[in-house]
Amino acid sequence: MSAPDGSPVGAERSIGQLFASATTDLSALVHDEIALAKAQLKQDVKRGATSGGAFSVAAMVLLFSLPMLNFALAYGIRTWSGWNLAVCFLLSFAANVLVAGLLALIGVVFAKKAKKSQGPQKVAASMKETAGVLQNAKPHPRPERPALEERAPEAIEAVARSSS
Repeated sequence: MSAPDGSPVGAERSIGQLFASATTDLSALVHDEIALAKAQLKQDVKRGATSGGAFSVAAMVLLFSLPMLNFALAYGIRTWSGWNLAVCFLLSFAANVLVAGLLALIGVVFAKKAKKSQGPQKVAASMKETAGVLQNAKPHPRPERPALEERAPEAIEAVARSSS
C-alpha cells in the first residue's frame, strides 16, 4: 500500500516532498478558483445577454407594431363601439405601450439578476481569504528527536532490517 504521492505508508516524507505536495495542492486550488470565476462570469454574461435581448425585442415590437396595430385596432374599436376615431387611436396606442412595458419589465428582471450575481467578486474574496490563511499558517510543532548517535543501536538495527 502506498500514499497518494507514491511513498510507502508509514514512511516519513522529506521536507522537499511535503513542500512539493503543498505546492501541487495550492496550484490545484488556484486553478479551481479560476475555473469557478470563469463559470460564474459566463452565467452573468448569459443573463446580461438575455436582458439585452428582451430590451431589444421590446423596442422592436413597439417600433414595428405601432403603425399597423394602431390602425387596425383603432378602426376595429370604431366599428364595434362607434366612438370618435381619435379616442380609438389612443386606445390602440395604449395597448402597444402595455405590451412594450411588459417586455421591458422582463428585461429589468433579468438585468437585476445579472447585476445581483457577484460571481467574480465572490471568487476574489475567496482567493484573498485563502491567501490570508496561507500567510498566517505556522508549521505544526514537532517534538525534538534525539540525534542518530544518541539512539539505541537496537532501534537503528530494527529500522535497517525493516527497510531491507
